[in-house]
Amino acid sequence: MILSDRKIREQIAKGRIVIRPYREDCLGSNSYDVHLGPYLAIYRDGALDARRPNAIEEFRIPPGGFVLVPGQLYLGVTREYTETHGYVPFLEGKSSVGRLGIDIHSTAGKGDVGFCNYWTLEMSVKLPVRIYAGMPIGQLIYFEVSGEVDHPYDAKKSAKYRTVSPHPIPSRMHLNFAAPRRAARRPAGRPGRR
Repeated sequence: MILSDRKIREQIAKGRIVIRPYREDCLGSNSYDVHLGPYLAIYRDGALDARRPNAIEEFRIPPGGFVLVPGQLYLGVTREYTETHGYVPFLEGKSSVGRLGIDIHSTAGKGDVGFCNYWTLEMSVKLPVRIYAGMPIGQLIYFEVSGEVDHPYDAKKSAKYRTVSPHPIPSRMHLNFAAPRRAARRPAGRPGRR
């Protein structure tokens, strides 16, 4: 079930949903509009490697905007910091953004219960389009969870994107390839007497 505007407002008052900065005029019937933050990043190398960290070049969007071009992946970030406790947040593009041919995420539209951070956007375009810092870029939708959550994202030791940052965060897929720890070998014991 998706939370209504009234329910989102109630959960903000209880601290179960946090949106900073919050503007009442950004609250829709069943979503909250988020805006593009001031930073974009691109990967430095043409070929990325899933097993290694990939360097990015970050820059601030100029006041006159910046033209995104097809064939380039851009990492953006929301201006808003969010926390979600007890609900599953989904970030979807606004229809006006989609009608400009802008995709704001490749695969990562769903957050986790306990996600507390800015949202990194994986942006691409169909045609060249000029974008501006602060423009509406997406909308957060909140879904109820059935059952108790044993391991919220903010408590998971394995969570790769817990460090709070208002800057775009590149892929940390390489951490999935870290060598597993080997269990310590126990010396062979003597057979017990019966």
